Amino acid sequence: MQNPIAAKAAHNADIQHRAERAMAEIGVDAGFIDLLVETFYGRVLNHPALGPVFDARLAGRWPEHMAKMKQFWSAVAFKNGAYGGKPVQAHLGVKGMSAELFPQWLALFSATLDDIAPSREAHDWFMETAERIARSLTLSLFYNPAMDDPALRRGTS
Repeated sequence: MQNPIAAKAAHNADIQHRAERAMAEIGVDAGFIDLLVETFYGRVLNHPALGPVFDARLAGRWPEHMAKMKQFWSAVAFKNGAYGGKPVQAHLGVKGMSAELFPQWLALFSATLDDIAPSREAHDWFMETAERIARSLTLSLFYNPAMDDPALRRGTS
């Protein structure tokens, strides 16, 4: 019987290898991740609604944020474990953050991918992933389950 630690390491290596191969097939490599993060966040800073929120939170810390986002997207795309942060906690209490900003973030992300994605498949993969992330963050940060309670909607108990 194989050592459980070695088996887990082999399993993780296989997952990473398959992810790297899948990304390569659609034209995604580490260089693309860098380009995506740099291009997108450059546009975020110039966006009238997103820019002020991001810049207020990250003023003086943009290089660290950019490095963290490159790690994040590398981990997501290549399943390499490069990111160990806590996205929900990182977004809690951000001044000016609202659920209404997420569709704008997604639209800007899509437009960035329109301009730089190496293939339609890459565009679609990153957009589907970003949409899941945005949905998860929106639910985690802004959803109140009590609002779905029919008794509360009717104003009765």
